Amino acid sequence: MKNLSCVIISDNNFAKVFNMEKRTERIGICGGTFDPIHNGHLIIAEEVREKFHLDKVLFIPSGMPPHKNLSGVTLPEYRYEMVCRAVSTNSHFEALDIEIKREGYTYTVDTLTALRQLLGEDTKLYYITGADVVLDLMTWKRFEEVFKLCEFIAVLRPGYKSEDFLERIEYLKLNYMAKINIAEASLIEISSTAIRDKVRRGCSVKYLVPENVEQYIAENDLYKV
Repeated sequence: MKNLSCVIISDNNFAKVFNMEKRTERIGICGGTFDPIHNGHLIIAEEVREKFHLDKVLFIPSGMPPHKNLSGVTLPEYRYEMVCRAVSTNSHFEALDIEIKREGYTYTVDTLTALRQLLGEDTKLYYITGADVVLDLMTWKRFEEVFKLCEFIAVLRPGYKSEDFLERIEYLKLNYMAKINIAEASLIEISSTAIRDKVRRGCSVKYLVPENVEQYIAENDLYKV
């Protein structure tokens, strides 16, 4: 069954099939393994969308990120379908398979470049990520180009602002013209790791993931082994 919030995209033809009714100006991007996507992801994305007046938030499941061991990661088609289901009730959310369709390693700079070509230079891209990622941005492939393609929204736990974090932001702003916004979000103690462990032990994950994602996990016997 086709989900209207899902957009099937490949590197060769995604510009043709991704067709928003209205060209939006402020687009948030949430990338991640999403194994599985959970309510914490959705709550934070919605809070950020409202605070920064974003027109859309694109959820992009990762393909083969070079920094992560994927030996125990669920197949991409399952992760993508769970994201599709999770975002289906929010008209401001979209799921894209641009990274899982790409062969080989997937890099953020390639995804941002493709989105920029599709959406145009006038569209502002905001990459939403955890505060800890800011400390590692200089290890990303062509990170200087990434800073030119998008702004970052670094999501903090309430009350958390470490000196290392703030110093790194200032360093990146001064030396690379990076635009990094800080957003405090609700404290949501949910993790994909804990959800997988609960399913493996036969425990309930109700209210941790959307109901349709919970059903999909059960229907496909995910995380049982």
